[in-house]
Order: sequence, then C-alpha cells, then structure tokens
Amino acid sequence: MTPSNQISILSPLLIGVATTFCTIVGHGLILGVIVTAVRHGLRRGRVGVSFWTDLIFVTNAALLTLAAHLIEIGLWALVFERCGEFSDFAAAFYHSAVNYTTLGYGDVVMSARWRLLGPLEAADGMLMFGISTAMIFAVVLRFLQMRFSLPDLGGQADDLATF
Repeated sequence: MTPSNQISILSPLLIGVATTFCTIVGHGLILGVIVTAVRHGLRRGRVGVSFWTDLIFVTNAALLTLAAHLIEIGLWALVFERCGEFSDFAAAFYHSAVNYTTLGYGDVVMSARWRLLGPLEAADGMLMFGISTAMIFAVVLRFLQMRFSLPDLGGQADDLATF
C-alpha cells in the first residue's frame, strides 16, 4: 500500500490509458458519422455548392464534435468518481473539464494516489481537440475544392471522398 502523500503510477496509468482508448474509439465513431455525411452530401451534390449549405453542415459537424468532447469529459468524470475522488458527478465533471481542456485552474486537486490521471486526461484532450480540428479543416477544404474547383493539393483532400 502506498503512503497517502506518494504519487502512484501503475494504477492511474492503466486506468488513464484505458479511458483514453475509449475516448479515441468514441471520437472515431463520431468522426466516422461526419465523414459519412460528407460523402453522402458530396455524392448528392448538396454540399460544396452554396455558402449557407456548407456553413450549416460545418456548424453541425462542429456541434457534433463538441458533443463528443462533452461525452469524453463525462467519461473521465465517471472514472474520477469510481476512483473515489469525487462524491458527486458535477464536481467530477467540472474537474474533468478543467483537465481535458488543459485550462488548469488548480482549484481542485486530486489525491496523490490518482493525481497522474490529470495530466493523462490533459494529453487525451489535446489529442482529441487536434483530431477534431484536423477533421473540420479537411471538411472545409473539401467544400472549398468542390465550390471553387481548387486543385487537389497533393491528394490529401480527396481522402474524405474515398473513406
């Protein structure tokens, strides 16, 4: 048993990696929905032709991505609750949101036993926000290519249409 002031490594690392894995899979599923919608819209000629249609699509994609982030924050909050760090979900969700967004207020500090979960969640949040940003950029780029007949830019943008 670890003394109460010593930071644990193995348990938080295993739980943190497992939680990160779950968020990656969940995020992948949401992004898969967005890619499918882009493909469907491109095939039917509904996107990439009008500013307002594209704006609505990108807004919906961003909102769906935000929902994925909120679900992932909630998953981390559940982990914090299950580890016994918080007695209510609201406090755990707040702490999780501060970690996930790398805001780092520091007004709530977890016990030494589970403290490593904080930086692991921050790393997970940075990774998920990066993936979200890349996806939204790819969608916007694809719409611009369709709308203005822009060059392929090395084939990367066509990857969305061939997923």
